[in-house]
Amino acid sequence: MFVLTHHAREPIEMEGGTVFHFVTDGFDAAYAQARETAGEHGVDIAGGASTVRQALAAGVVDELTLDIAPVLLAAGERIFDGVDAFGMEPVEVLHSPLATHIRYRRAT
Repeated sequence: MFVLTHHAREPIEMEGGTVFHFVTDGFDAAYAQARETAGEHGVDIAGGASTVRQALAAGVVDELTLDIAPVLLAAGERIFDGVDAFGMEPVEVLHSPLATHIRYRRAT
């Protein structure tokens, strides 16, 4: 696990072997480390609006799942601010009274 942060700290190993590495030099550095570690496997990116925008800008998102819950949090970041072209198409929508989940894939 590679965690984007502004605060440097030593890696933390959890019971079961998962290691959290804290990356302070930006999205591109964290993504490069994740790709190197993953080898032939895929990389999952999780995070807030800023992380999603950086991943979209870098062109490394093949699939995006948005989880939308009708909860007022007072303020927040707009997830697509500054994203010029989304380039994704919806492929699945799941909903319940508490949340809506929309899965997008890169448009071909």
